[in-house]
Amino acid sequence: MTFVLWEIVKPIIEVAILWAVFYHILVFFEGTRAFQVFKGIIYLLVAFLISQIFGLDTLNWLLTKFFAISIIALIIIFQQELRHGLARLGQQHFFNFGLEESEIIAIIEELASAAYKLSRQKIGGLIAIERETKLKPYIESGMTIDAQISSELIQSVFNPQSPMHDGGIIMRGNRLAAVSCLFPLSDNPNFSKIIGTRHRAALGITEQTDAVVIMVSEETAEVSVACDGRFIPIVNRDRLVSILKDLLIQKAKNKKNKQQEEKAAS
Repeated sequence: MTFVLWEIVKPIIEVAILWAVFYHILVFFEGTRAFQVFKGIIYLLVAFLISQIFGLDTLNWLLTKFFAISIIALIIIFQQELRHGLARLGQQHFFNFGLEESEIIAIIEELASAAYKLSRQKIGGLIAIERETKLKPYIESGMTIDAQISSELIQSVFNPQSPMHDGGIIMRGNRLAAVSCLFPLSDNPNFSKIIGTRHRAALGITEQTDAVVIMVSEETAEVSVACDGRFIPIVNRDRLVSILKDLLIQKAKNKKNKQQEEKAAS
């Protein structure tokens, strides 16, 4: 009786696992060029299954040969996404590395103050906040500072007269780790070709890491937040503070609670 029950349950478990795996793969690739390629591969898999069901020998033979040599092609096509995915497997602790919630809120207030003061003067700015994924390669592309974060310091860095105003700055904890850093530019085709270099840099680093980026447009004076390869609308200073609290405090709390629940369950 137990064996018969297991034979019934086993396919359901396998289907559920496969569904979860494919769902997370689709979510991971969504919004990238590889997503379109991945959809094409799914269509080919469907065609392969149909050819087997209806006994279409020629089509079945062609698709079998294609899949046999496609592994190397897939590695080449998805090399950037695979590299980012593997890098995230080694992610360490979240933004809240020993900082109290009150300290993080104070930092957020300084960042919001700096962003809107730059906005009023129509001075461009790009501030990347390190979370789990370490931003060491991008820190090394700029000039190491290691200074206490303050609104005044950020404004002075992005002052057009400053030799350090080009590029972005990177925050690590409550320290300004580096300035004049080079961020990778997004080449996501879903975004308009007319968006500027600063916008593409903000998107680019959030596509490759889990950093949160505050961007001030020099042309429009608009303040934006980029995260997970997308922009989050910001209408005023309060909205900016609220979004940063959610991204830097609330998600850390949720993760900590989940870890405590898993520990208690084990």
